[in-house]
Amino acid sequence: MVRPPRSAGARRRNLPCRLGAPPGQTMSARERILGRLAAARRDDTPVAARVENPVRGPATPHCSDPASRFTERARQLASTVARVADFSAVPAEVARYLDAEGLPRRLAAWPEFAKLAWQAVGIEAVFRPAGADDPVGLTGVFAAICETGTLMVTSGEGTPATTSLLPETHIAVVPVQRLVPTLEDAFALLRREAAIWPRAVNLISGPSRTADIEQTVTLGAHGPYRVHIILVGP
Repeated sequence: MVRPPRSAGARRRNLPCRLGAPPGQTMSARERILGRLAAARRDDTPVAARVENPVRGPATPHCSDPASRFTERARQLASTVARVADFSAVPAEVARYLDAEGLPRRLAAWPEFAKLAWQAVGIEAVFRPAGADDPVGLTGVFAAICETGTLMVTSGEGTPATTSLLPETHIAVVPVQRLVPTLEDAFALLRREAAIWPRAVNLISGPSRTADIEQTVTLGAHGPYRVHIILVGP
């Protein structure tokens, strides 16, 4: 005779004790899950210590020229990259890029760039969180990852996330001193330097894209469809 399957509730009520509960008692779903996780965990190192010294996965060998490696990877992600000697040259590079792309000389920027000479190159810059009507957003970065060409941008009072997310064009200013080899190095730097953990950490790997529709890659579906990176430093 074929017996009908028992309901999930019935199975739970009659589950035998197999993971450490006293004989004759059953365990809740939560206890069973935690028990399986504890049994599978091979490292007894306390959680705090694991966070401080996380296990690193395999990584590509470090490059002797981080700026070149980052530039190569970023361009593979459809970002454009330019390099200037110092911050005073940033407005002129931004003006050159906007003209080349046929974009208006108007942008919303993080406050840290307010002292640059924007008016001298004919750019109308405002220093507030960007809105949907701003054509261009200018940000800095917390770090930039050479292995993948990715920007790490953290949110905060002076570093609003909307400036890199809402405008159709995102320009990021990256000091070469903030280049790090890998994602693990970027988070290690964040743990060392962040006095207060940011509300958001955004990893930007080129323009926003999706291939959900007929597996055809479309840029700008969920965010900027242009990402221009200005490396600053010798």
